[in-house]
Amino acid sequence: MASSQDAWYLSLLGLAENFRTSSPPNIKLCIQCLQAVFNFKPPPRVEARTHLQLGNILLTHTKNIDLARNNLEQAWLLSQMINAFDDVKFEAASVLAELYEQQNQSNLSKPILRKAIELSQHSIYWHCRLIFQLAQIHATEKDYELASSLLGVGVDYAHISAASYTRVLFLLSRCMLLLIDKKFLEVLPLLNQAGHLVETWQGSQYQKEYLKVFFLVLQVCHYLMAGQVKSVKPCLKQLQQSIQTIMQPSWPSDEVVSGSNVGDMFIWMPKEHLYVLVYLVTVMHSMQAGYMDKAQKYTDKALMQIEKLKIVDNKPILSVFQLMLLEHIVMCRLVMGNKSLALQEMSQACALCQSSPKLLQNHRPQLHTLLGLYAMSMNCMEAAEAQFMAALRISQERDLWTFANLNLGIVYLRAKREAEFAALLERINPESLVSHSHSLRAAAYYVQGLQSFFQTRYNEAKRYLRETLKMANAEDSNRLTSCSLVLLGHIFLSLGNSRESMNMVTPAMQLASKIPDVHVQLWASAILKDLYRICGDPVRENEAYQMHLNFSQMLLKDHFQSSQMAEHSLIFWTEGNCPILSSNPPRTSSALI
Repeated sequence: MASSQDAWYLSLLGLAENFRTSSPPNIKLCIQCLQAVFNFKPPPRVEARTHLQLGNILLTHTKNIDLARNNLEQAWLLSQMINAFDDVKFEAASVLAELYEQQNQSNLSKPILRKAIELSQHSIYWHCRLIFQLAQIHATEKDYELASSLLGVGVDYAHISAASYTRVLFLLSRCMLLLIDKKFLEVLPLLNQAGHLVETWQGSQYQKEYLKVFFLVLQVCHYLMAGQVKSVKPCLKQLQQSIQTIMQPSWPSDEVVSGSNVGDMFIWMPKEHLYVLVYLVTVMHSMQAGYMDKAQKYTDKALMQIEKLKIVDNKPILSVFQLMLLEHIVMCRLVMGNKSLALQEMSQACALCQSSPKLLQNHRPQLHTLLGLYAMSMNCMEAAEAQFMAALRISQERDLWTFANLNLGIVYLRAKREAEFAALLERINPESLVSHSHSLRAAAYYVQGLQSFFQTRYNEAKRYLRETLKMANAEDSNRLTSCSLVLLGHIFLSLGNSRESMNMVTPAMQLASKIPDVHVQLWASAILKDLYRICGDPVRENEAYQMHLNFSQMLLKDHFQSSQMAEHSLIFWTEGNCPILSSNPPRTSSALI
């Protein structure tokens, strides 16, 4: 029979639980009951567990973070001295480390997790979970080598612990980090190993399908990072089929997927988030391949899905997805000649970044690059240069440097700033380009061709542009193909070879209409007008003239509208926090159409 002292604290614990689970919950009284437990000097196990409960409740239901932290620290300190107390000990370590991380104190979270990993080798679930958590912190700090090494330890531990599903999760997570770190040679054998394990999976079919989606996302990203938009198509199609399977109403919950084995109770991300991610990689593919309408359609669907998910549980990853979708749709709008819509979506991107300093830190170079592209489309060349320079100054991303430098090169060529272009030349030379991306190398040949064209070195320009065409055609990079064809058409027209010019400009116009790329259509219609005049075909000449006039008027109207918008002032932002704009743009791109 419990002593009177035991009866007091046991009664208080029962009352606290009653207040917590009542409808509606009475959190204030629950907290008061739990705090009162300590007055009766309960045994160490009860004391540690109560500190953990209090820490969790204070974190979830109040803004008293300091008191929550104090309770969690007490729970971790006390539980380390108690044997066979895994659930409290390791939960306290995990929650406390997560809190330190949120407070930007990873110097405090890492030692706790390392100690907990050391103590948890007998507990499969906690050992794996804590390894994942510490690896995530190292990855956030961009210490990819240490994070990857930890995940490698996880692969081996899960294997000897017969946690086959978690073993593949660790392996795929390691592949993901190697891709982020651009270690393409190292990632290939591991991706092949993971692919083989998924293909020959003998366990639950639900687990197999889930791992397959993770594997295919990485494969698609690997191809897209290499600019291989044609080679990726079979993988992307498989991924889209797999996600449809997972999203069927008959598909079980994520808890059922992870299974009953205690070491396999993990998922990469919920299936609703995976669904958005598949939309995102589809948008990335459509953008790279030059299917702007398709990119627009999938962006709208993904943004609507994100809005629904945010209402239920506004996880930080959803804002990352939203921002990446906005970045891609802005590029689509600029290609399609919708600068005013692009501006509104850039404003939405800035508003998202204002709410999260970490988001701004990670995506700021991309925002400056997008503002540079917008400024170029508005002929604000000084602002474009300042934006690309800001992106180059902040970014550590090699491919983004190349992309910004290529566009900076076009700015210098258009402004006839030959000395600045010459200084840049070595960084965008396709022969020595330090990039894994097929499309960036093809774009570098295009910029070289553009330079030769401006210098009237037409034979050299043709040589570079044919290299771009060869590379762009090999991977169905439609936009690069249409840009190269129209520039070749312009060169042949300048050389007086109207027949060859027509052979280039006609397919350029067809392709640009399919994308649609209004700027290439404008350029091609101007050349066609001259070609039909040379051929003595007044009917077609007039048709081309009308087409050119329509594109010009549409672009001029949009240009004027954009210049009058408050968001236009974003082109002057190069330092400090995102400027707060007075207008409040719609939250999804579908609301803008």
